[in-house]
Amino acid sequence: MTFIHRKRNTRHGRRALVAGSVGNLIEWYEFGVYGYFATIIAARFFTPEGGSEAEALVKTYASFALAFFLRPVGAALFGRLGDRVGRRPVLVLVITLMTVATTLIGALPTLAQVGALAPWLLTFLRALQGLSAGGEFGGAVSVMTEFAPPGRRGLYGSLQSFTVALGLLAGAGAAASLATVLTEEQLGSWGWRLPFLLTLPLGLGALWLRLRLDETPAFVAAAARERPPPREVVRAVVLGAGRIMGWAAAGYTFLVVLPSYLQSSLGASFQQGLVATVLANLGFAVTIVPAGLLSDRLGRRAVMLTGAVLVVVLAVPLLNLLQAPGVSNTVKGVAVFGAGAVVGLMAGPGPAMLSEMFPTRVRYTGLGLAYALSNAVFSGCAGLIITETIERTGSVDIPAYYAAVACAVSVPALLTLSGRRVGVAVAVADTAEEAEEKAG
Repeated sequence: MTFIHRKRNTRHGRRALVAGSVGNLIEWYEFGVYGYFATIIAARFFTPEGGSEAEALVKTYASFALAFFLRPVGAALFGRLGDRVGRRPVLVLVITLMTVATTLIGALPTLAQVGALAPWLLTFLRALQGLSAGGEFGGAVSVMTEFAPPGRRGLYGSLQSFTVALGLLAGAGAAASLATVLTEEQLGSWGWRLPFLLTLPLGLGALWLRLRLDETPAFVAAAARERPPPREVVRAVVLGAGRIMGWAAAGYTFLVVLPSYLQSSLGASFQQGLVATVLANLGFAVTIVPAGLLSDRLGRRAVMLTGAVLVVVLAVPLLNLLQAPGVSNTVKGVAVFGAGAVVGLMAGPGPAMLSEMFPTRVRYTGLGLAYALSNAVFSGCAGLIITETIERTGSVDIPAYYAAVACAVSVPALLTLSGRRVGVAVAVADTAEEAEEKAG
C-alpha cells in the first residue's frame, strides 16, 4: 500500500508541476511580448500626430506598470478564494481570465482606427491581465510545493521560475522570428498582433490541464485549522517582498527592459536588442533549476544572497561593457548571458522560500501578495522609472544603478533567513511529511 500511495503521489506531483507552471509560462510569455514590442505598441496606441516617441514609450510602460500594480489586488482577491475554496478552481478561473484578456489585445483597434478609445481599451485589458496574474503565482506555487516530496520544495518551486524564463524566451523567439520574416512595415502594421493571438490555443491547453488537477492534500488536511493572526501574516508578507525585491528589479531590468533600453539609449537595432534578451534569458534558464536544487541542500539564504551580492558588484561594470564601442559582440553576449545567470540564483529558490513562510490556510494569499507587491513596485515600474530617469538625467547607467540598489536593499532581508530551514513566526508544519522533515 505504501508503494502504491507513493506512486500515486508522484503522479499527482508531476501533474501539479505541469498544470501549475503552464499558466506562469503563458503569463510571462505575454508580459515579455508586451515588453519586446513596447516601441511598436507605443507608436500604435500612444503616439498622436505630432507626439514624441519618448513620451509614447513612457505611456506604454505606464500601462505596463498598471498591470503590475493590480497584481496585489488580484493576489488578495484570488488568494482569499484559493485559501477558502481550494487551489484548483481558482487556478482555472485565473488562466481563463488571462487567456481572454491577452487574446483580445491582439485584436484591438489602434489609435489611428478608433482614436482615444484605443489606449483606454488596451489599458483595460492590461488591468484584467494584472488581476489574473496576481492570482496565478500564489496558487501555482502553492500547488507545486504542496505536492513536492519532503526536501524537494526548492526543486519543485524552481520549476515555476523556470517557466518565467521559458515564457520570456518564447516571447523573444516569437518577436525575433516575426522581425526576421516580416518587413518593418508589416511588423508594425499587423505582425505584432500574432504573438498575442497565439495565447488562445496555449491558454486552452493550460485550461484542460488544470481541469484535470487534483486538490492538494495539504489544503484538504488544513481545512479545519485556525488561521494565523493577521498581524503576523502582514509582517511575513512585507518581509517576503523585501527578500525578493532584488530578484524582481534585476530580473525585469536584464530580462525584459533590456531590448527597449538598447534601442532607445544605445542606438541598437530591434534585432540586436532581441538577441541580447535571448542570451540573458538563456543564462537565466540555465541556473534556475540548479539553484533551486542547491537550496534544498545548502539552504535558501546562501544561494539567494550570492545572487543578490553579485548583482550589486557586477551591474555597473556589465552595463559599461555593453556601452564600450571597442568590445566584441561575443564578449558582450557572454556578459549578458552572465547577467541572466546571476538573476537565476535568486529566482530558483525564491518560490520555495516564499511558500515556506506561510502555513497552508493563508499560503495562497500570503506568498501571492509578497510576490505581487514586490513585482508591482520593482518590476512593473522598472521600464517607466528607467526610461523617465534616463530622459531627465541623460545618464545611460540608470538600469545598472536600479538593479544594484534594489539588490543591496534586499540583502538585509535575506540575512534574516535561517541557514537551512526557512520561515517566520507564522510558519508551521502543514503535513505529517513537513513535521518529520523539520524534526529531522
